[in-house]
Amino acid sequence: MSTWTQLTPSIYHRLAFGSAYGLTDVGLVRQSNEDNFLIDPELRIVAVADGMGGHDGGEVAAHLALDSLRVSLRSADPFRCALPAHGTMLDPDATWQDEHMCAVLAVHQAVDHANDEVYGANLRNGHGEGAGMGTTLSGFWQWMPDGPLAIFHVGDSRIYRYRAGELAILTRDQTLYQQALEAGVCDDLPPRNLLLQAIGPTAAVAPDVKVCEVKRGDLYLLCSDGLYGNTPHGAIAAVLERASAQSLDACCEELVALAKTHGSRDNITAVLALADGY
Repeated sequence: MSTWTQLTPSIYHRLAFGSAYGLTDVGLVRQSNEDNFLIDPELRIVAVADGMGGHDGGEVAAHLALDSLRVSLRSADPFRCALPAHGTMLDPDATWQDEHMCAVLAVHQAVDHANDEVYGANLRNGHGEGAGMGTTLSGFWQWMPDGPLAIFHVGDSRIYRYRAGELAILTRDQTLYQQALEAGVCDDLPPRNLLLQAIGPTAAVAPDVKVCEVKRGDLYLLCSDGLYGNTPHGAIAAVLERASAQSLDACCEELVALAKTHGSRDNITAVLALADGY
């Protein structure tokens, strides 16, 4: 089975820091599933992509982005790198220690490569700047066993971390809605799904990238907005709290069912990764 393929129930992947499981569901309304995810135990990559552009558009974008990311990181050297060229689009808010610089640059280059692949496909299909298919892309890369995670993010899929009874969101939604909230707008908020960035529609993309330390017992949830969009934060936390008492596949199934219960009208993807190896 190719590592980017959507996994079937009861199939786990062992990662260097623990175990991971993913589940994607077409949901209650859509006719096709444009979500996809990647779990690569050899490279220690976990990622989610929520495609857009309709059947054979969003599905292709999500597939291309995840596969391109994997190929790029497979050839990356996280310990040796050249300094970024002047003008390279690095996130000015990204933080990392000097010893992590090469890994962070490798992630930026991998996301750039994913964007190039999807953007190139758009150009070949006759779509100009700002048009064509696209996808979100959020995930992490643990470039060395027992090391930290390089978290990357484009769009509005999310990465959560459940640690010591608290659920934290590790990514910031790149949407006009989130931008308006942060600006203090209370009335006439834009729709939640208007993205500021996505993989594919434009020639350049500036991902959010940061390095996070891992602790034993950390549980990471990577999901599309079809899961969290209508689902209360506390309800998600309550499911993750029970992860120690049930399998990851059961938790993923419960999260998908929870999103449906709360009226999700989108594709729903949940990927869980448990740090049980520390």
